[in-house]
Amino acid sequence: MIGTLVNTATVIVGSIIGIFLKKGIKDNYQTAFFQVVGLITLCIGVSMVYSISHLIIVIVSLVLGTLLGTWMDIENQIERFGNSLKRKLKVGNDRFSEGLITATLLFCVGSMTIVGTIQEGMGISSDLLLVKAVLDGFSSIILASVFGVSILISAVPLLIIQGGLTLLAMLLGEFFSAEMIAALTAVGGIILMGLGINILGIKKLAVANMLPALLLVILFVWIYQKSGITFGL
Repeated sequence: MIGTLVNTATVIVGSIIGIFLKKGIKDNYQTAFFQVVGLITLCIGVSMVYSISHLIIVIVSLVLGTLLGTWMDIENQIERFGNSLKRKLKVGNDRFSEGLITATLLFCVGSMTIVGTIQEGMGISSDLLLVKAVLDGFSSIILASVFGVSILISAVPLLIIQGGLTLLAMLLGEFFSAEMIAALTAVGGIILMGLGINILGIKKLAVANMLPALLLVILFVWIYQKSGITFGL
C-alpha cells in the first residue's frame, strides 16, 4: 500500500499549495493551466486506446455500462453529494462538485492506476504508483488553483478506490490476465478522453455514468476466455 499512501499524500500537499496559490494566479493563467490539463488528459486517454484489443467487448461494455450508469444516475448522485458536502463545509466555489468529479476520475481512472495497483497488490513493485504520485501531485496544484478545496477532498476517494484496487489485486491478482488489463485500460482510456473533453469545455459529457463499464469489461473478457472462442473480439 506504500504507493497509494504516497500518492494520497502528494495530492494533499499539492492541493494545499494550489489553494494558497489560487489567490495569486490571474484568471488567464488559470485558464491556460486548465487547458493544458485537458489536453494532457486527452493524450493519456488516446495512448491508452492506441493499441486497443477486444474491440467488440470494449464497445459492448461501454454501451451497457453507460446505460447502467445512466439508470443509476451516478453523475447526478455524485454532484448532489458534492453540493451537500459543499454546503456542510460552507465552501463558496461554484465549481466544487465539478472539481471533485474531475479530480477523482483523473486520479483513479488511468493505465497507471490499473497496472500500478495490480503490480503493487501482487508484490511486484510500487514504482509505477510512486511515479503516478509525483504526476498527481503536480496536477493537484494546477487543479486546486482552479477548483479549490474539492481537489484536497478528492484525496479521500483516491485512497479508498486505489487502496481497494490494491487490496483486490492482493487477493485476486492472478485472476487478472493480460487480456483483461488491456481491455480495462482501453475502457479507462475512453473514459479519460471524455473527461478531457469536459475539462476543455468542448462538450459536457456525463463521464461518471460510464464507470460501470470498467467492471463489465472484466466480466465480459472473463466470459470470453472461458468460452474458448478463438476468433478475435
